[in-house]
Amino acid sequence: MANGLLEGTVVLDLTRVLAGPYCGMLLADMGATVIKIEMVGKGDDSRAYGPFVSGQSCYYMGLNRGKKGCTLNLKTDEGREVFLTMVQKADILIENYRPGTMEKLHLGYEDLKKVNPGLIYGAVSGYGHTGPYSKRAGYDIIGQAAGGLMSTTGWEGGAPTRTGTPMGDVLGGLNLTIGILAALNNKNKTGEGEKVDVALVDSVVSAMQNINMIYLNGGRIPTRIGNRYESTYPYDSFRTSDGDVIIGAGNDKLYATLCDEMGMPELKEDPRFLTVSDRVKNHAALKELIETWTMRSTIDEVADRLNKVGVPSTPINTIDRIVKDPQIAGARKMFPSIRQPGIGDVPTTNNALKFTNHPADPEAPAPSLGQDNDTIFRTYANLSSEQIEHLREKKII
Repeated sequence: MANGLLEGTVVLDLTRVLAGPYCGMLLADMGATVIKIEMVGKGDDSRAYGPFVSGQSCYYMGLNRGKKGCTLNLKTDEGREVFLTMVQKADILIENYRPGTMEKLHLGYEDLKKVNPGLIYGAVSGYGHTGPYSKRAGYDIIGQAAGGLMSTTGWEGGAPTRTGTPMGDVLGGLNLTIGILAALNNKNKTGEGEKVDVALVDSVVSAMQNINMIYLNGGRIPTRIGNRYESTYPYDSFRTSDGDVIIGAGNDKLYATLCDEMGMPELKEDPRFLTVSDRVKNHAALKELIETWTMRSTIDEVADRLNKVGVPSTPINTIDRIVKDPQIAGARKMFPSIRQPGIGDVPTTNNALKFTNHPADPEAPAPSLGQDNDTIFRTYANLSSEQIEHLREKKII
């Protein structure tokens, strides 16, 4: 196998729980040496999050695979001195503390760039490092709520709903990764470092593109509309004999093909459904007609039949179906196993990156707490075995 695209890049990972660790996970999957620095005796909060296998958190394992692990008390002078030496040898640092926390430790970007002008400092927080809300704490659900995603998620007349997976955190982690890679590209050309400041709320707002445009350019506040789409129809979920299926006939050609496949060619000339705008306006009537056809078949029968004629369609899969799917689990290898010490082979979720010439699939397990202390501090902090033992006795590592 070829080496990862980020081989030789050293990342200091001070993050915990999800958004920051997700960024570090992606960098590690792409070949970077990611050194996860955790609190002495406790570690990442997510080590206490279930589910557990043999006493180890699967939540933690999935987001921290492929990283090296050490512990370091940054609230001590000796701990900070060790850390600053490590910063000198790093390309990237990532953290997701509340803004101001690193500055209180005298380890903010302005402090660190004095010892490493080329450092790329990536920070992800609830509201970002500027503005009147910057000091507020932020979790995924805060990002989804404040950024508007929850206001448009759910069924008409129902309550605002958090998406089933922590999209605020995932979007924040993705944006932090993108920003870091752009800064790394610039550093490789100019030697200049950068601070990348990403907010969970901003990440959600940015992802709300078409929803924002409806209000900004039309004055209408979008609300919850279930699974259908604001801009075209039929683009929705439909009941079948054994579940729900998605049909995405997003333009006139696909709509005409759908009508023919359903054996309802007259719907192409129905004045209620002639244009995309007509179909959006009369979506309820059209959905009822389509479901008279879909209800006669199973989710797989509908999806297979429509895909054969080019109409986008898929069952709404539950995870038990996804892990057996020949495309997702088979060809795209989205559920590889990693050999985790103390457990054995543990299935995990792959990242979405597929490169032609370089691997990005996870191979190494997540570290146990302080697992690589000796190696990391000898290599990246220039410490002797005696110095490491001294720090261990003082509970600095």
